[in-house]
Amino acid sequence: MFDRYIVCEEGFRALDDGRTGGVVEVRMPYYRGLALSMVEAVDLVVDGRPVPPARTSFTVHGNTYRFDQLPRTTDDRWEMGERAQLAFETDEPLAPGEHEVAVAVRLRISYMPVPSGGRDSKRLTLAA
Repeated sequence: MFDRYIVCEEGFRALDDGRTGGVVEVRMPYYRGLALSMVEAVDLVVDGRPVPPARTSFTVHGNTYRFDQLPRTTDDRWEMGERAQLAFETDEPLAPGEHEVAVAVRLRISYMPVPSGGRDSKRLTLAA
């Protein structure tokens, strides 16, 4: 439904904590907020290389989670339109310039018999 709005064009940056990798901001592809336990996965691919969930963290309104924590997180929500940050680690530093970033979000919606979600892909520019 809101697929083209998943990957935010602003906010793409390198990690600044001594690790190699980056941060991309994403929005939920659904018209309502959901408890984080309903977020099955947020798959990230950078320049054609999938980033393993174990090398990615999910931050929403200042709270950071590993993806294996989300199924048990019933007391926090990702609201419609709210930007979440995906921080990801890479083996090599990201070069300044354009990068192809693709995100697929899988959600469990209580009244839908099949998983929901969406996909988006954009060329984002990493500043020097």
